Amino acid sequence: MFRKVRATLLLMNATDLRTYRINEIFYSLQGEGYFTGTPAVFLRFSGCNRHCGFCDTRHETHRTMTLSEIIAEVTMHPSRHIILTGGEPLLQVDDALIQALHHHGFFIAVETNGSLPAPEGIDWVTCSPKEQPWNIDRINELKIVYQQQDVEAIADTLPMATHMFLQPCSGTNIPETVAYILKHPHWRLSLQTHKLINIP
Repeated sequence: MFRKVRATLLLMNATDLRTYRINEIFYSLQGEGYFTGTPAVFLRFSGCNRHCGFCDTRHETHRTMTLSEIIAEVTMHPSRHIILTGGEPLLQVDDALIQALHHHGFFIAVETNGSLPAPEGIDWVTCSPKEQPWNIDRINELKIVYQQQDVEAIADTLPMATHMFLQPCSGTNIPETVAYILKHPHWRLSLQTHKLINIP
């Protein structure tokens, strides 16, 4: 036991020189997609390599945090379901962070725009594809913001997903999204329920 703890401390010390640009860390319910309603720690990274006009997240500001600072903050919460989001989290997520989160019992989900491959050790990949090119190599959950685009062509271009969701664009086109899903029942509806019930 002592050796395991010592090895963990050595790993933390060796990797603590690495810093991450973190926009915010908060505890809430997942509001969208497959895990809707699940208590989760949200670790939001700052910065993105896409510039979508409909983006509703202000992620540009950040604080610089070490690995041990991140672990100390995320483990304050009772849930061990963590969502790495952004911005584009895969610009910063690395093996050290993944190993540390797993060491503390976290199930690691990531929300990505699909521009980068997912590192090994990520437990759940939610891909919400925006601008091409896409380089994501595996997808558990495909979640497309529906704007009457050819979502079938997008899905065919990406790795096969186990679960497929369409989400109205900021809640503005719910009837059109529902109508499409009714005609194409391999899709499911995702709503931003956190906004509907006014939680973070």
